[in-house]
Amino acid sequence: METKTKLFSGLTGNQLKIFALIAMTCDHVGYQIIPQYQFLRWIGRLAFPIFAYMIAEGAYYTKNRLRYFLQIFGLGFLCQAVYFFAMASLYQCILITFSFSILLIYALDHAIKKNNLEAWLLFSLIFLTVVFLAEILPLLLPNTDYAIDYGIWGILTPVFVFLGPKKIQKLLLAIIPLAILSVIGTDYQWISFGALLFLALYNGKRGKLKMKNLFYIYYPLHLVIIYGVSLIVP
Repeated sequence: METKTKLFSGLTGNQLKIFALIAMTCDHVGYQIIPQYQFLRWIGRLAFPIFAYMIAEGAYYTKNRLRYFLQIFGLGFLCQAVYFFAMASLYQCILITFSFSILLIYALDHAIKKNNLEAWLLFSLIFLTVVFLAEILPLLLPNTDYAIDYGIWGILTPVFVFLGPKKIQKLLLAIIPLAILSVIGTDYQWISFGALLFLALYNGKRGKLKMKNLFYIYYPLHLVIIYGVSLIVP
C-alpha cells in the first residue's frame, strides 16, 4: 500500500499565534528576569507583527465586532488595573494598543463603506483622539511612565494590514509602520521584519482547535508569573 506524503500547506493562525506567544514570553523574561541575555529581547521583536496581523484578521472575520473589541479592551483594562495597583504604572500594554487599532479599523471601514461626511468626520475624530492619547498625552505627563506600547505606529500597524485585500498587499503595507518603528524604536527593532517571513507562510486558516480562550488567558497569566519570579530572582 502506498503512503501519501503530506505536503506542507503553510502555517495556520493558531500556529503563528503560538509562535508569537513564545517570542513574547522570551521578550518579557529577558526584560524582567534575565536582562543580561539580550538575545531574548531580539526574539521578542518577532511577536508584535504577528499579533498585529492576526488582530487585523480577527477584526475582518469576526461575526460580532462589538464583542471582539470588548474582549481585547476588557482584558487590556484588567491588565492595566493590575499594573496600577501592583506597580503604580500608567504604561499601557499591547492590548490597549490593539484596542485602539480595532477601533480605528471599524471607524475607517465604516467611513469607506458609507463614504459620507458624517462617517469621515467620525473617523477623523476617533483618529485625532487616538493620536492625542498615544503621542501628545505622554508629553503632558512627563513625570509619569504613561505611554502606549509601540505608540501611534504600533496602533496603525493592524490598520495598514486590514487595508490590504490580499496577503501580499497586507505584508507590503505592514512594511510601512514596521519600518518607521524600526527607525524610532530600539536598535534591534528591525528584527521584527523577520516575522514577515512567517506571515508569508500563513495559509489563511485558523487551525483545527479553538484556542482563542487560551490566548486570552495566557497573556495576563504569564505576566503575573514573570512578575512574581522577578520579585524572587535577585
